Amino acid sequence: MDAGTVGLIAFAAVLGLLALRVPIAFTLASVATVATFFIFAFRTGEFLPERAIRATTSMVFSNSFDLIHSYDLSMIPLFVALGHIAYRADITTKIYHAAKVWLTKLPGGVAMASVMGCGGFSAITGSSIACASTMGRICTPEMLRMGYDPRLATASVAAGGTLGSLIPPSVLFIIYGIFTETSISALFLAGVLPGLLTLAGFVLVIAVWVWRRPEVAPPTDQRFTRSERLQAAWESWPAVLLFVLIIGGIYGGIFTATEAAAVCVVAATLIGFAQKRLTVSSLWDAVKETCVQTTAIFLIAASAKIFVAFVALTGVAPLVVNMVTEAQLSVVVLMLCIAVIYLLLGMFLDPIGIMVLTLPLMIPLVESYDLNLIWFGVVVIKLLEIGLITPPVGLNVFVIANVVGKDAPIDKIFAGIARFLSVDVIVLILIMSFPMISLLIPMAAR
Repeated sequence: MDAGTVGLIAFAAVLGLLALRVPIAFTLASVATVATFFIFAFRTGEFLPERAIRATTSMVFSNSFDLIHSYDLSMIPLFVALGHIAYRADITTKIYHAAKVWLTKLPGGVAMASVMGCGGFSAITGSSIACASTMGRICTPEMLRMGYDPRLATASVAAGGTLGSLIPPSVLFIIYGIFTETSISALFLAGVLPGLLTLAGFVLVIAVWVWRRPEVAPPTDQRFTRSERLQAAWESWPAVLLFVLIIGGIYGGIFTATEAAAVCVVAATLIGFAQKRLTVSSLWDAVKETCVQTTAIFLIAASAKIFVAFVALTGVAPLVVNMVTEAQLSVVVLMLCIAVIYLLLGMFLDPIGIMVLTLPLMIPLVESYDLNLIWFGVVVIKLLEIGLITPPVGLNVFVIANVVGKDAPIDKIFAGIARFLSVDVIVLILIMSFPMISLLIPMAAR
């Protein structure tokens, strides 16, 4: 049995196991290990398992060991810890409070504030699921209490939560950078403009929605004085400081992405204790949650690294590249095909799983067309972002549904999401059509 055939069977096995809801880490590691064993065992034409054991174990352990000891990977626990600490220190929620105080007078102002709060939360945490879960508990119940239509109250937070994938720091950008060997700092900077463009689009959706159907966002009698608005703006300074440290430090060449993460963790901890909003107990809780979340990410990343090594061994990637080259697809058709693949997978799999499953094949294909990997990374993250709110398995939608319970069934949330998805598609088309949207800031930072 030749390596290419084993590779195709392995891909089919992976898709089958994922359809059965087997965890992505165990799926990738087990399939890659077993398939690699068969490749080495049949290398001479006959089945010799004793010759395959050492080669297989060497490949599995060396690749997982090298990944776990990667310097770039160390920023994942740092940024995850930053998100948990900032939340417990009440840094992230102050962004939402400030936006709400300033926008309350506007029709749909609280929904707009929720989206902006999600954007600010994403600028610190880097996790879409964490953003949707946290902001869903804060914003959605309040909007429902104020009489907002459940579709608007839930969809605005579910869509706003996806900004954690694109607005830096982003765990997905870190994983993409490690597996493609591209600059994570450049990826962070490349996500700024597309992230802000998406945020502005979401706010516009709310404004148009409320303008056409005022009953979805009843006006409120709550008013804030000028001093209260200024006070709310001032109280959000820690979040602004952390974002400036991350983006300004990287853009100015002061920090690497890892150094920026470490500095911000220390800064958030000191601010939390100085403002007496963070205690030793809550800090310890943040550390424990960081360990659990990081372990899950590391398991997936290590398994993906083993799978990448297996794919290289099979020669499937060059085969796919040759097939596409012979088909003479244009860049436009190629990107459309890639977009369709990611959107379809996004309906059923989580973002990290999709990324580690597809990158071994996509990156050689993109490189064969001489496309910019930084730009392609932004396109991929945007596609994964869309997948978080597309049926039938929009993870952010299910997170919000669990938060609000019976007040907003899943079908109502998906009904509201449709409007935000239209903006996501428009932004995706702009990013794909005009790469400079993604590359402007990274090029300026050189």
